[in-house]
Amino acid sequence: MTSVRKEFFGSHQGQNVDLYTLTAGDGAAVRISTYGGIVTSWTAPDRNGKPADIVLGFNDLADYTSDAYLKAGPYFGAIVGRYGNRIGGARFALDGVEYKLGANNGPNNLHGGPMGFDKRVWDGTADAAGAVSLEYVSADGEMGYPGRLATKVVYSLAADNALRIDYSATTDKTTIVNLTNHSYFNLAGEGSGDILGTEVQLNAGRFTPVNENHITTGELRSVEGTPFDFRRATPIGARINGTDQQLGYAGGYDHNWVIDRGSETGLVLAAAAYEPASGRLLEVLTTEPGVQFYAGNFLNGSFTGKSGEPYERRNGFCLETQHYPDSPNKPGFPSVTLKPGETYRTTTIFKLSVR
Repeated sequence: MTSVRKEFFGSHQGQNVDLYTLTAGDGAAVRISTYGGIVTSWTAPDRNGKPADIVLGFNDLADYTSDAYLKAGPYFGAIVGRYGNRIGGARFALDGVEYKLGANNGPNNLHGGPMGFDKRVWDGTADAAGAVSLEYVSADGEMGYPGRLATKVVYSLAADNALRIDYSATTDKTTIVNLTNHSYFNLAGEGSGDILGTEVQLNAGRFTPVNENHITTGELRSVEGTPFDFRRATPIGARINGTDQQLGYAGGYDHNWVIDRGSETGLVLAAAAYEPASGRLLEVLTTEPGVQFYAGNFLNGSFTGKSGEPYERRNGFCLETQHYPDSPNKPGFPSVTLKPGETYRTTTIFKLSVR
């Protein structure tokens, strides 16, 4: 049985921000802020029963809204949208109309633009079953995107420490949408150092290479014989400093992998991460076609986390389930178009256990 508690987290631009705590039967707890839909903490026991917080973030709302944080944009734990990941040149065409977006990553639009969903206050409610629903309505033209997008994200924590995220959205005008969660994990505990010894497995035989501006080329490249082959569990640090050009472009891993789902259309296992010292195992199941594996290459110690330790380079990793980056400009990629009368629905489950 999961319980839920609501408390005041602070205020932002005159709006109250709440913090919901979901607690599972064994005491594991996930905290979610209505500002940005941020997973601010996830506390769970290791193989010896010792608890630790396994996601990067802050104790105070002010740290998430500071000028320094907003400028750097690490997106700790947030819901990102309308479009998670990059759109090249901060523009795309839809039904013969070109839309220009805010450029906030060099020439690109990243995670919805300068004022994406991660910087909005969502309306939150909790139900008797212990699920937290967050709703936000993005106005037609917000950040350059067409259509009034009514968005709902539901977080629920099962007794087996599986955090389920259900996304849905509707629009009154043809638009694009690609939502995800940007949690950084350190399965040894946030603030405990780098994640290079964590073993990652990706259910993917292909990935989408990028150019020097971090934009996908349109190719679906085989991982065979490359540092991007994680079909067998491999420590993150085993090949991350290699000479492959793709590693050079991103400073390590920051790429989208094409999930091998065969004919399956529902939830499939996309990724798994195992931290040997703690025994924590994170499995990621999703209905999405891709997953962005990011190894925290751009963290640089400028932010101090909940434990009082700075978050240095590669102190956390992300597994962002998604449609592929720059899909609106890549006709060969799975469509991200949403039309009036349709409902966008995706689900991702982060299942935590020990071994």
